Amino acid sequence: MKIDAIVTIPPYADFIGEVAAHPLVSGLRLNTVMPLRESHTEVLQRLSRFGKPVWIDLKGRQLRVVQTAIPPFTEVLLSHSIRVPTPVDAFFSDGNEAARILAVDGKRIILEDSPHRLIGPGESVNIIHPQLEIEGTLTETDLSYLKAMRSTGLCKVMLSFVESPADIMELKSILPDAEILLKIESLKGVSFARKHKNSLGRLMAARGDLYVEVVRPHRIVGALRDIIQADPRAIVASRIFDSLAASPIPYAADIGDVAFLLSIGYRTFMLGDTTCMRRETVLEALNLLDSVGRQFI
Repeated sequence: MKIDAIVTIPPYADFIGEVAAHPLVSGLRLNTVMPLRESHTEVLQRLSRFGKPVWIDLKGRQLRVVQTAIPPFTEVLLSHSIRVPTPVDAFFSDGNEAARILAVDGKRIILEDSPHRLIGPGESVNIIHPQLEIEGTLTETDLSYLKAMRSTGLCKVMLSFVESPADIMELKSILPDAEILLKIESLKGVSFARKHKNSLGRLMAARGDLYVEVVRPHRIVGALRDIIQADPRAIVASRIFDSLAASPIPYAADIGDVAFLLSIGYRTFMLGDTTCMRRETVLEALNLLDSVGRQFI
């Protein structure tokens, strides 16, 4: 089976055309938290001219920071209202920083302490508790992008934190012809994948948040296997060759990671924000993926 890649595109990068022309690239992903100087309709029209399918990554119920906060003891405003017993931990920076939530008031969480830095808009927040309830799914930005997709005729959507058939039904009610990649990013999402397999859409193992949400890091292995068994065409995303962002020489662990993913059946990879912000990094990641992948064809 051929190996291919979906690449995250910084909307104003001058290397989009070069990346789109790479033989491994089967699609371009627009991360909808990226700031724009133009309307959503205009950016979709412009990205469509590069000749590859454009995937719009909607955030759904994913929790994100919506305004700047400076700890210690501060409030953080989230993209959704939540309910969860407190105290409970919140995780920032891909799970590398934890802060204790002392109280919750709708979209406001009040932190006791860390992280000891400015928390900026757009950052993701993971709150892992069996009684966590997130109100609503699609955000105002999601709805604006869906409106723009209707006007431009685009239909390819990635939907974050899919956990229920109702998530797909809500999106389809707005964009009936949507082709949806279902991003599995939580334990509830993995259960959804086991139950529904690929009957409601192609699955994506979205490892950025999934690695945090499994709580115990080693459990990511079982989650990745469950997803590819549920959908043999599942896509694997994020945390792929991230070491290239810091060094032109990839870490051996990164190469071994991709080799493991190939060995259990993944053939479509999505390169995330970390790898795709610079021309040299994204092209090197694509060439490296091609070189490793050829050993599995």
